Amino acid sequence: MANIDWSKLTFSYTKTNTILTTTFRNGEWSPVESHTDDYIKVSTYCGAFHYAIECFEGLKAFRGKDGRIRLFRPEENAKRLQRSAKFLGIEAPSVEMFVDLCKRAVMENIDFLPPYEATGASLYLRPTLIGTNPQLGVQSSKESTFMLLCSPVGAYVGGALDAVDVVIARNYDRAAPNGSGSFKVGGNYACSLYSLNVAHELGYKAVLYLDPATKTHIDEFNSSNFFAIKGNTYITPKSDSILPSITNMSLETVAAHLGMEVERRPVPVEELSTFDEVGECGTAVVITPVHKLVDKPFLESDEETVYLYGDGKCGPKSLELYNFITGLQKGEIEDTFGWIEYID
Repeated sequence: MANIDWSKLTFSYTKTNTILTTTFRNGEWSPVESHTDDYIKVSTYCGAFHYAIECFEGLKAFRGKDGRIRLFRPEENAKRLQRSAKFLGIEAPSVEMFVDLCKRAVMENIDFLPPYEATGASLYLRPTLIGTNPQLGVQSSKESTFMLLCSPVGAYVGGALDAVDVVIARNYDRAAPNGSGSFKVGGNYACSLYSLNVAHELGYKAVLYLDPATKTHIDEFNSSNFFAIKGNTYITPKSDSILPSITNMSLETVAAHLGMEVERRPVPVEELSTFDEVGECGTAVVITPVHKLVDKPFLESDEETVYLYGDGKCGPKSLELYNFITGLQKGEIEDTFGWIEYID
């Protein structure tokens, strides 16, 4: 096992043993190559550089309480990558190929898989697909390279379950109406960077975006989905411009399993004042509770409406959901949903 202080991991890059690559060319995937170097050689004219022909996924591997290694719902990540690739017009790996390469990446980098006892730590996998053939015209790439990267990580922001302050950016969007918002493509994240940087300068951890068409309903955060708790109900936005989060989908299922009502529907901004708990959800965080949510006429404005949730700690319903998901991932709760893929 690598000589790492697992308790001090953040969500950042750590060099591991290998990365895996394979290229789709002339109707077939090349043999998978394992590289000890993180750098790959591609044409400076490739579509990924010039036209953002790129999509990616994020999932985690865990050491369980029983010593077995687990992946959480990798088939869903494979299907979502295929959906993103279809939007970009490039070839994606099959579900079987995707899952097999995830497993191989974990085994080749097993020294960097945190121990079960390391709270909040995991081996993060970043499957990435880019258009790689040389091109000048604006068109889908004929060749695509699939890469399987990994890094040991801790919490995405602060410590696990630390409540954060966030801000609504009414004068910025992360996606266009009928655009790429529901696909996991790099361009969506590039669109969020300027407003995110402004928000960070103002002391906020994340930006919450409204629907790009009318600016009247909640969409999602810069890096994760939005959810709220009202009484015994789990609420999350229904919108064509947000990413279908696998974590959010799992939380909905778990909430229903625990006896909660579940609503996926348009969420008006005015409803923020009625919620008991608010949070971000996604692979990197599972759940990040929100303590203060600030709404402004525009991001740089001094005028603000403030919504406060809880006392700065994770709310009871959010905590119950978080513990259930992480319990499944770590083998502390029986997987009755069939979500766990074991690596033996």
